Amino acid sequence: MVLIPETEYELTAIRAQGAGGQNVNKVSSAIHLRFDIPASSLSDWLKARLIHSKDNRITDEGVLILKAQQYRTQEANKKDAIKRLHEIVNAANHVKPMRYATKPSYGSKQRRLESKTIRKQVKQLRGKITGD
Repeated sequence: MVLIPETEYELTAIRAQGAGGQNVNKVSSAIHLRFDIPASSLSDWLKARLIHSKDNRITDEGVLILKAQQYRTQEANKKDAIKRLHEIVNAANHVKPMRYATKPSYGSKQRRLESKTIRKQVKQLRGKITGD
């Protein structure tokens, strides 16, 4: 689990999009989070993984931009943006284990061939009956 210090990302309050009431044009409740990946204290390996990921929220300069506007309050949107930032960084830090090819066991091969034989016999019984 990677924790990012508050000094490494920038939070800006902006007006939220979408429908709202009379208060919507006066209150800046949405949050823009900007995280400069190359200038951060993350390891070089993790920086490279983040920058080379196919995430549209990362600019060509390596700045991750998140917009949080799910909640009505600015504080809740701040928490949501920071939580999402940590989720993205921790997901990039996780490496999937290697998969190794395996062969089917002798018993599974035998069961498969047996089921094919039974199916073949069922289909042969559906043929025309010849009355000699």
